[in-house]
Amino acid sequence: MDFRAAVFAARSYTPIPLLIAVLIMAEPGPMTFVTGGLLVLIGESIRLWAVGYAGSATRTRHVGAPSLITNGPYGRVRNPLYVGNFVLSLGLCVMAWAWMPYMIGIFVAAFGIQYGLIVSLEEESLRKTFGAQYEAYLAAVPRYLPRFTEYTAGKPAPYDFGAALRSERRTFQSTAVVMAAIAARWYLG
Repeated sequence: MDFRAAVFAARSYTPIPLLIAVLIMAEPGPMTFVTGGLLVLIGESIRLWAVGYAGSATRTRHVGAPSLITNGPYGRVRNPLYVGNFVLSLGLCVMAWAWMPYMIGIFVAAFGIQYGLIVSLEEESLRKTFGAQYEAYLAAVPRYLPRFTEYTAGKPAPYDFGAALRSERRTFQSTAVVMAAIAARWYLG
């Protein structure tokens, strides 16, 4: 099995050791909690926007896509879900304020390694599946830093807010649990 595929399959669980370390070393305060909370909201908003276009296909255990989504957030950045994950997770790190500023460096490195492997695997799969259509998209839309204008080639996918909310239920739950744990550390000192 390709190591990248193993990382992809375990992507929901690989952050747990770092999360445990953040919670153990947490030293939250009013400013870190509010600032981190705002980042969490921004990250989850990006995720909701992306999932509303891509649907529940983003929750699968196998690499691939039934169609190439190139509008909405995908018309500005190829990996809006991962951008949202980054901002949301960074928000949790800031909220906890554990072993700062070193934890930010560890978080960025761990995130970069994991998602670098995942994205290379996904891009390889999408190249095989969508060929020239994906190559044109790849050349026009950046991987992580959004472009200012939306990419307009390709068939637009509809946005479904209800489907996004249903798909994000697990993310809402896990984020709420982590935020509650950080709040408890703050309250208990």
